[in-house]
Amino acid sequence: MTHLQLKTNLLNQPLTLPNGFVIPNRLAKAATSETLASYSNNPNEKHVRLYQRWAASGIGMIISGNIMIDRRALGEVGNVVVEDERDFEILQKWAKTVTVQGSQLWAQLNHPGKQSPKGLNIRNISASVVPFGSEMQSLFATPDEATHAEIIDIIQRFGRSAAICKKAGFSGVEIHAAHGYLINQFLSPLHNLRNDEWGGTPEKRRRFLMEVYAEIRKQVGKEFPIAIKLNSADFQKGGFTEQDSLETIQALADTGIDLIEISGGTYESGVAKAPQKASTIAREAFFIDFAEKVRKLVKTPLMVTGGFRTVEGMNQALQSQACDVIGIARIMAIEPDVPKYLLAGKNGLQSVHPIKTGIKKVDSLGIMEVLWYTQQLKRMGKAKEPKPHESGLWAFIKSILRSGWGTYATQRNRIKS
Repeated sequence: MTHLQLKTNLLNQPLTLPNGFVIPNRLAKAATSETLASYSNNPNEKHVRLYQRWAASGIGMIISGNIMIDRRALGEVGNVVVEDERDFEILQKWAKTVTVQGSQLWAQLNHPGKQSPKGLNIRNISASVVPFGSEMQSLFATPDEATHAEIIDIIQRFGRSAAICKKAGFSGVEIHAAHGYLINQFLSPLHNLRNDEWGGTPEKRRRFLMEVYAEIRKQVGKEFPIAIKLNSADFQKGGFTEQDSLETIQALADTGIDLIEISGGTYESGVAKAPQKASTIAREAFFIDFAEKVRKLVKTPLMVTGGFRTVEGMNQALQSQACDVIGIARIMAIEPDVPKYLLAGKNGLQSVHPIKTGIKKVDSLGIMEVLWYTQQLKRMGKAKEPKPHESGLWAFIKSILRSGWGTYATQRNRIKS
């Protein structure tokens, strides 16, 4: 652990959003895949234990893992679904265990579209009938094209889920429009081939996102904060480009979005990673160059996630005013107390590193950057300590076994209900 001499640790400064909402400090736990829900997609005590642990670290805000808005459309086995108030009591407990400690809990709302493992959902829909690339086709089925009625239903579901989370005591919501999920599919000219009111031009491709935001705002009001997680680019030929992203950010800023989290990539191109210049590597954050372009365009507070390693790098990013909130994710899976160190001007005890199984095909897909860390979250959900040096191969085997059984159990529960 490194002790640093910082004149002022900017991580401790509160941040006031345009609507007057205050985040207590500049550290945020970015969303990660947790898959802690029951096979009927209910939140439970595992969420309470995990988030209680994170909130005790002093972190300013925690963004939940994917909360899906429709039980028929799951991205993973074990996703939480909020589409009605059946789990309202545990949602309240989940939120309170964070907020009572002075932190904030924001719900990340999502719809996977076609990005769902084969066999998990009865039917997958997307903007258009576009299959995944050859390397991913064995994992994901070709979707149906969403009808106009289905699109309207999904928009309304986003609003309803946000309203339920607000009622349960969540601090805010984040719309997941990145990483290849449904909203990202509508934004991308590679995946959205429509020539109706939902596609054909950049303005029409982003209409779905804008309608989702408008519906959420209508249902939660002006004082309740709404964030967006958006790709700087998909890093795919013919996909969502940096210019597309800048235009989308401008449109969102004009309509009053409260916080913008910048990410990048998809599960095909690599999630939350970007082509790196030497100057960017020196500054740690993956998307800091893009954040600087956004800062020249809009005044909306920006959160950058990915690549930060030291308290010095975090302070440098804040000092430069390239971003307003520092997002950390994987490190919180192996060192849940690291915000205590960072807020005290010190670096943590652990560091993230590439996870390998030794199986070339698996390692080339990069999925262990999700699966291995998810295993550590499951441990904390059971009130156990994470294992920073756990075997990548063993974590992969456990994940495959759980996923196979989980898909079967989820399908069986659907039939029963």
